[in-house]
Amino acid sequence: MLSAADPAPTAEVAGPSEEPDHRAKADRDKRLVAASSVVAAVFLTTMKLVVGLATGSLGILSEAAHSGLDLVAAAVTFLAVRISGRPADREHTYGHGKVENLSALFETLLLLLTCVWIIYEAIKRLFFRDMPVEATAWAFAVMAVSIVIDLSRSTALARAAKKYDSQALEADALHFSTDIWSSSVVIGGLALVRLSDYLGLEWLHKADAVAALGVACIVVYVSLQLGRRTIAGLLDQVPAGLRDEVMRAARVPGALAVKQVRVRRSGAEAFADITLTVQRTTSLEEAHSIATAAENAVRQVLPGAEVMVHVEPGRPAGGSRPQN
Repeated sequence: MLSAADPAPTAEVAGPSEEPDHRAKADRDKRLVAASSVVAAVFLTTMKLVVGLATGSLGILSEAAHSGLDLVAAAVTFLAVRISGRPADREHTYGHGKVENLSALFETLLLLLTCVWIIYEAIKRLFFRDMPVEATAWAFAVMAVSIVIDLSRSTALARAAKKYDSQALEADALHFSTDIWSSSVVIGGLALVRLSDYLGLEWLHKADAVAALGVACIVVYVSLQLGRRTIAGLLDQVPAGLRDEVMRAARVPGALAVKQVRVRRSGAEAFADITLTVQRTTSLEEAHSIATAAENAVRQVLPGAEVMVHVEPGRPAGGSRPQN
């Protein structure tokens, strides 16, 4: 955006070549952390399923089902991260970032289906069927290992999601962090079952089913929050106040008014379309400088965003339109 008379700024020349390298590194990092989550989910699901079947604990079996869906979600996240990193093309002019939103919505539906099954089984065990639960050392050990792995994965995913502004990785991090709380609830239920063996209180055996209901309640809450944010992203909803903040930033010297501001996100990418009015006597070069200043100001609010500024002449004094 320079005139022919302007000297070529050497600092600017390196920018275009550095941008693809940065994007490629971001894509590699996102794929790596997503793939490691798939491996962790496979291990956790297998471990919980084996111990849950051996002990008869609905709490652990519900956790195995939860981890199984986390495995599916992690695999979907991995695929979504790979696809969303593709550049824009003729059919997808805004890129493929919305795939991350679809991935998060799919994960939400999986979590809600899991909750339906857990609640159904818990109610059966609480009121209609009595099943023995063995609160063995293996049961406690598998849940403790699960918490350690979930903590490490949620931390790594959350860090990558924040660094690269990835909704898919953020949703996956939310899955693993939910497992931490739900695993803690299951440990509490198993502890009460063990306590019932010492105190002779048979009703404490129901604590495992109650723990499973606790898991379901946690997952339902997190799923609804995730689903709300995912739908908001698919509908191009922006955070409250962001439009006004962009409008204030675009009101640079030389701009009479900001007529229109539209902001949308596509995965980690942000796009802003802005219409400014300037004096009718403003030259083309001056209008170009005003638009450039507005673009730079908006990028301070939305770092890395693609900003398109359209400049229109203001109406003459008195508000009448010019005659042809």
